[in-house]
Amino acid sequence: MQSHLLTTDPAQALRTYAIVLDAGEEAPTALTDFAARNAIYAAAFTAIGAFERATLGWFDFDRKAYDRTEVTEQCEGLSLIGDIAEDDKGEPSVHAHAVLGLKDATTRGGHFLSGIVHPTLEITLSESPVHLRRRTIAGMGLALIKAPDGPACP
Repeated sequence: MQSHLLTTDPAQALRTYAIVLDAGEEAPTALTDFAARNAIYAAAFTAIGAFERATLGWFDFDRKAYDRTEVTEQCEGLSLIGDIAEDDKGEPSVHAHAVLGLKDATTRGGHFLSGIVHPTLEITLSESPVHLRRRTIAGMGLALIKAPDGPACP
């Protein structure tokens, strides 16, 4: 992994990073580790790149579990977007969705559960000025972001 601090706003302690993952890195794990090392608990990110294999998910509310779709071939990360929020344990938690392009120009999309980078993944990550908290919702089986306390939007 390579990373570079692109900008910072000292008034709000905000940072924007360019992060480049190398072949063989597992994307959500690498991004979570980066966030933990840099004390990032609220951020949004976008990424493009490619994977040697990936796993996408679709949440089944009846079973309270993800149906998994394994992509077992080289695929392009056409669009990968997500956020980072603090989880129930006080750790950074990555939530991402992806659209993956296959060799025949078809796509697969869904919740991005895992992906082994090949050859690279280019990520732009921007902090939020307010820490977001993702909390497990009893009976639902999901951890969702709860809006922070503060003034309402007009």
